Amino acid sequence: MASVDYSALDEALEILEPYGPEYRGGLTNHGPMAVEALCALGRTDAVIPWVDKYRRGLEPRPLPRERIAPPAWRDLLGRESRVADWMAFFENEMQDRPWRQVLTTWVPRLARGLIAAATHGPIRVGHAARGLAHADTAQRRRELAEGLGYWAATFDVLPGHAPGQPTRTGAFPSKMISTLNVLPLEQRGNFTLISQALAQLDTFKPFANMLDLVDTSGDGGAFLSDLTATFARVYLANARSVLSTIVFVHSVTGPSSLRPMLPYLSASDAAVALGYAWQAAAALFTVYGLTAAPQDSFTSPSYDHEDLVARAIESGDEHAIKFTEVCLREYELNPQPEYLVAAHHASEVLQR
Repeated sequence: MASVDYSALDEALEILEPYGPEYRGGLTNHGPMAVEALCALGRTDAVIPWVDKYRRGLEPRPLPRERIAPPAWRDLLGRESRVADWMAFFENEMQDRPWRQVLTTWVPRLARGLIAAATHGPIRVGHAARGLAHADTAQRRRELAEGLGYWAATFDVLPGHAPGQPTRTGAFPSKMISTLNVLPLEQRGNFTLISQALAQLDTFKPFANMLDLVDTSGDGGAFLSDLTATFARVYLANARSVLSTIVFVHSVTGPSSLRPMLPYLSASDAAVALGYAWQAAAALFTVYGLTAAPQDSFTSPSYDHEDLVARAIESGDEHAIKFTEVCLREYELNPQPEYLVAAHHASEVLQR
């Protein structure tokens, strides 16, 4: 992969500062995430042109309504109408403590809601944390505060009991994915937003024990690599339309968002968070999936990393850019060809 180049990130975050966390139509503002991904890909030349075009569809930043008192935080999780208040809350948190300590405290509190805004809450935090790890600037601290605020405001939990003892010691996602039951086609509604479709799991009993199917007690990085590789294959088995492509992109990018946060978590907190990452990805598969494994096996494709990055940027699509960055990052750690094939496929489908 090309060397990272974060020289344009602060300027891009300044351009995005007047805008809120949503895009037109109630969708998530991917701007801060995509520009950080472009920096991580070493394509700082593409950052400002992309963000100048993307911001045209963004909604104005909402104004804070009422201060959130620290003792009341639990009661206000998931109050999307208080998103500006939550962002202000975390700006205060960032003023009082180093940002790494804020992550150490708050990621465990929010992990149960990793599905927040169809995983966009933690994804935004992951990008912000990685940007801050490269340089501590006011713009990047503000972005982390806004990411945490968005995660807290959109906090939502999937059905099922809290994690207990895994059914099988050492069970990884790649071994358990074939055991999952998907929601029958005749029971699936036609929903515009992913979060609406996920509500169908409330009455789907086979999903309740999802957290017990895998064992997250070992090497967290190895578990996450297995999880993202598994769902890169799930992506290739199920992504056909634009909607299904976007859905299954998040089954990889959502879990991968934890990787920049893991260094700041205790082993026990990381294990819990990884369990919820598995649960979130499995939820997307349960509601939208048809088959857990693609029909074809994969060999290393002929296109190189630079070609994949160029295709993603040419597509202009925020999901293609973020997915390509995640797939290349995960490939560096776990060189499985499905990452590269999936990234190439997404840029083709999401071409604007």
